[in-house]
Amino acid sequence: MFTGIIAGHGTLVRSEPVGGDRRLTVRSQSVDLAGVHLGDSIAVNGVCLTVVQLGEASFSADVSRETLAVTTLKDWREGDELNLELALQPQSRLGGHIVSGHVDGIGELVSRRPDGRSERLVFRVPQALARYIAHKGSVCIDGVSLTVNEVQADTFGVNIIPHTAERTTLHAFRPGRQVNIEVDVIARYLERLLLQDHPAAPGVTLDLLAKAGFAARS
Repeated sequence: MFTGIIAGHGTLVRSEPVGGDRRLTVRSQSVDLAGVHLGDSIAVNGVCLTVVQLGEASFSADVSRETLAVTTLKDWREGDELNLELALQPQSRLGGHIVSGHVDGIGELVSRRPDGRSERLVFRVPQALARYIAHKGSVCIDGVSLTVNEVQADTFGVNIIPHTAERTTLHAFRPGRQVNIEVDVIARYLERLLLQDHPAAPGVTLDLLAKAGFAARS
């Protein structure tokens, strides 16, 4: 599990085919990998990857065809800067929100503009994901935990404060940029419960959840 609070940057230094899949090697000077072991999880641009090799200030991970198909990873090139977060430890503060590192789909940045000292970024997502994104809810974009400030049909807006821009790759995003999207896990499970023939929580409706900020009104 992760929180969406980025620890630092890494650089993709190698991407090579391995039996139909790919093996990535990421080097980082800003994230301490001393406590990382083989088999540990690291979120890379929001994608949970398992460490299969460790080097000096670097790690390698294998990527399956499934992950290549549903994330932006297939478009990563050597030299790309990536957001990194080590897995959550039991004693860690939950500074963002609960993030699994299992990407739900791909979104696209459609606009960005100044908003005081911050910037307002607007993203478009597939309709299948838009239903899970609610005003003042949480969303994870390329591994960054953000609060949703506006919602329209298939778009939503977030504000990026200077600290977040400096600590992540968001400062380099331009309209047209594709990003990994992970919606709030609570919204996914609530929908599943509501779709059951016999809801586990009688009286809980989509309208009630929308009023509480857990779901978007259709």
